[in-house]
Amino acid sequence: MRAMVGRLAGMLLALLLGSGLGSDPAAAQSKITIAVGGGACLCYLPTVLARQLGEFDKAGLAVELVDLKGGSDALRAVLGGSADVVSGYFDHCVNLAAKKQELRAFVVYDRYPGLVLVVSPSHNGEIKSIKDLAGKKVGVSAPGSSTDFFLKFLLKKNGLDPAGTSVIGVGLGATAVAAMEQGQIDAAVMLDPSVTVLQGSHPDLRILSDTRTQKDTLDMFGGEYPGGALYSTTAWVAAHDKEVQGLTNAILNTLAWIHSHSAEEIMEKMPPEIVGKNKELYLAALKNTIPMYSETGRMDPKGADAVLAVFSEGSPEVAKANIDVTKTYTNQFVEQAKKTTGMNAK
Repeated sequence: MRAMVGRLAGMLLALLLGSGLGSDPAAAQSKITIAVGGGACLCYLPTVLARQLGEFDKAGLAVELVDLKGGSDALRAVLGGSADVVSGYFDHCVNLAAKKQELRAFVVYDRYPGLVLVVSPSHNGEIKSIKDLAGKKVGVSAPGSSTDFFLKFLLKKNGLDPAGTSVIGVGLGATAVAAMEQGQIDAAVMLDPSVTVLQGSHPDLRILSDTRTQKDTLDMFGGEYPGGALYSTTAWVAAHDKEVQGLTNAILNTLAWIHSHSAEEIMEKMPPEIVGKNKELYLAALKNTIPMYSETGRMDPKGADAVLAVFSEGSPEVAKANIDVTKTYTNQFVEQAKKTTGMNAK
């Protein structure tokens, strides 16, 4: 009798484990690796904050964030199969479409790109305009990243041949600040908090171009220009409906949290290693950046068109490719979140 009870107990345990009811809840979560194009950058804060707030867990996702040097490295991780999703700039989706590689953004967290072209403090006297960058060394996060695209666009817009300027990868955080302060480069395309950190040490810092605000972005591109988004290959998005919806919900909840809390409260949630030692400068940069974060998660079709227009102007390959930009993003998961949870996705 005791043996039969033992066998029944064992069978019941096996059934429970097989159904997931008797296992650790985390084991039932979908595992997803997100490659981030520079986690310390405030442009990517919503992805990191979503983890800090537990939003991925609430969506039933076991998410691992892999911090990489720049957006191009994050993109390579997904194309190479070592990550599932990129947290990076939407413009890669447009650029890769010209190479017949199909990528699709499914939730946007930056309304503006936040890219800033800054002169190295030791070169203020000789570089007073973008035209003065001819033949100079200019830092970007990584060659082929959005910072690099932005630089080439600005050079061409100002009548310069991008090939005449040396592009050097310096990362986005402390390495970029150090390269600027040590005069290793003449200028750089940077993002906050690095720009604000430099301004803290060099109040006369010369800024040649700034897209941290709506006005600057409209002046530069003629319309809103989406920055950071979650995206993956079109095939992965199509095959992982549940996971994509979960990621979208997590980012939307995080954006809502951002816009209903103070900069101080947001900073308090961020990992100490990202905030750094100078909390005052980080806080100042964060206050500058909050308006940049989307309130809806939706891709503005006009914004996507603006990205295509910029790349068509700077890249003959993109201009000739007859890209259907509507295939590089979808708002269906944001709309679904609105239907099922009442989230604001206007």
